[in-house]
Amino acid sequence: MKNNNSHPDNNPRDSHNSQTRIAIIQANWHSDIVSEASKSFMEDLMGSGFSRSCFDIHDVPGSLEIPLMAQKLAQTGRYDLIMATGLIVDGGIYRHDFVARTVLDAMMRVQLDTGVPVLSVVLTPHHFQETEAHRTFFRNHFVIKGREAANACRQTLDNMRSLKDLRLAS
Repeated sequence: MKNNNSHPDNNPRDSHNSQTRIAIIQANWHSDIVSEASKSFMEDLMGSGFSRSCFDIHDVPGSLEIPLMAQKLAQTGRYDLIMATGLIVDGGIYRHDFVARTVLDAMMRVQLDTGVPVLSVVLTPHHFQETEAHRTFFRNHFVIKGREAANACRQTLDNMRSLKDLRLAS
C-alpha cells in the first residue's frame, strides 16, 4: 500500500488527535515490571502528539485474563487500538507455555473477530528468577518493548485509517 506522507491527513502528529482512543490492559502479576511497558508506550506516543486523555488503563489479575478484557473493550466500539502487556514466567512446570500460547492465540482471535487491532507486549522469558538483577533487566526490557509497541501503534493506526478510504472489490 502506497503511503503518501505529503498529504496532511498522513502527518502522524496531525492524524492522532483527541478522538483516538487506546486501551491498555496490564496484568498485575509482576506489575512493577509490566507497568514499565505501559509507561513507555504512553510517553512515546505523547511525544509524537497523542494526548494523555487518549489512554485508558485496565488492570487484570494476570495474563490469562487479558483476552476476555480485550474482547469486552473492543466490543464497546470506543477504542481504535488495544495494547496488552504482561509477564508469563516459567515456574518450572509446563503451564507457562500453555498460558503464553493461549493468551496470544486469544488476543489474535479478538482482533480478527472485532476488527480492533490488539498489540501484544505479553512476554514469556526463557529464564526469569526473582533476583534483583533479573527484575532490573526485565523492567528495562519492558521499557524498550513499550516503545516498540508505540511504533507499531502509530503504524497500525495509520494503516487502519488508510483502509477506511479503500472500497472492497465487489
